[in-house]
Amino acid sequence: MPWFAGNEAAPTVKRKHKLVEPENFRVVLLNDNYTTMDFVVEILMFVFRKSEAESNRVMMDIHRRGRGVAGIYPWDIAQTKAEQVHAMARQNEFPLRCVVEKN
Repeated sequence: MPWFAGNEAAPTVKRKHKLVEPENFRVVLLNDNYTTMDFVVEILMFVFRKSEAESNRVMMDIHRRGRGVAGIYPWDIAQTKAEQVHAMARQNEFPLRCVVEKN
């Protein structure tokens, strides 16, 4: 027999659950005078899964404006992608840098 036996009503618990979407962060590639345009396009296609046309567009943004947004992701994914970019750049002896910024 439950503890609320008799004429008593079962206690009701009201809970309001608010699901909060994770914050998003931009992965921004920065221009330098040594990394080749072809390598930047390769990075955008391999790490960020962009099409060749989209990769070329972002690469031109980087070239003309000094920076270009490679993608927008939750924090852990953005950090992982930035680390992949830096690792590939080191392997290929390029000084390509990228930063993770709050969106």
